[in-house]
Amino acid sequence: MKAKDDVITGDDVREGLTAVVSIKMGSKDLQFEGQTKGKLGNSEVQPIVAKIVKEELEIYFEEHPDVARAIVGKSILAIQIRKAARAAKDAIMRKGAFESLGLPGKLADCQSRNPAESEIYIVEGDSAGGSAKQGRDRKFQAILPLWGKALNTEGMRLDKVVGSDKLKDLIIALGMGIGETMNFEKLRYHRIILMSDADVDGAHIAALLLTFMYRHLPNLIESGYVYIAMPPLFKIKQGKEVKYVYTEEEKNDYLKKIDTSKSFDVQRYKGLGEMNPQQLWETTMNPETRMLKRVTVSDAIKADEVFRVLMSEDVPPRKKFIQTHAHLAKLDI
Repeated sequence: MKAKDDVITGDDVREGLTAVVSIKMGSKDLQFEGQTKGKLGNSEVQPIVAKIVKEELEIYFEEHPDVARAIVGKSILAIQIRKAARAAKDAIMRKGAFESLGLPGKLADCQSRNPAESEIYIVEGDSAGGSAKQGRDRKFQAILPLWGKALNTEGMRLDKVVGSDKLKDLIIALGMGIGETMNFEKLRYHRIILMSDADVDGAHIAALLLTFMYRHLPNLIESGYVYIAMPPLFKIKQGKEVKYVYTEEEKNDYLKKIDTSKSFDVQRYKGLGEMNPQQLWETTMNPETRMLKRVTVSDAIKADEVFRVLMSEDVPPRKKFIQTHAHLAKLDI
């Protein structure tokens, strides 16, 4: 550690470690700090405990060098995280704090300023974004088109994340910041809806955005504010009767119910841009008729593992996962 900023601090070493210290004293001599009695206040105890802990840890680390190396490695990682957070903060300051920046130019904001009744659609592509802007209810629905695929932020440092134009627009639109500057109370929408094409590419884009939110804006998911829109996959028309269906199975079931001896038409939507504003409203945006999937986490450990396996750069675990669960895949070919 040569650079001045790279000195390991006590906080770096203690981060992630848990210790239990048991001290026996006479009840008459006990002194506590504060009314909650959460901290011992006897000043004469600290040097005694520090001396014993230092001596015993030195012996333990000499006998268990692997543990010492693990703690040093963890401490160095803590430094790197601290430096990355500082770099992210500096990047934000260079471009102006998120809260002081104007809203993104592509954002079509809603009229309401009440977060509880406001929702924002994160839409794949400018074409679908244009239809969504025309078809929405301006009172409470905001639209933010994102072009192309977002960054895969799994394992990415925060300064790299805020350097992405796509994600920066999303962060600014949400209004609550990110990292150390995050203020959840400034969130501008309580329904954040990911709307992408009903195909594999659309699912990939949704997965990238979910990875970003899970890793860097976890409060959104924990609070139940993140949803996935369910655009229809097929439009079935027979005469004046129009039916939108969302899966291959639903399409087949519906075709069994109608009189197929009469002329009918089945249209498969390849993308959101194929729907006009009225169709997009009727099928995917109207609160009275739309279907939304709320994103929840029932098992945080399992969720963390799935994101790490599927989204990280480490290929072998992902290959093994795909081979193990290949029988569950629904192929879009």
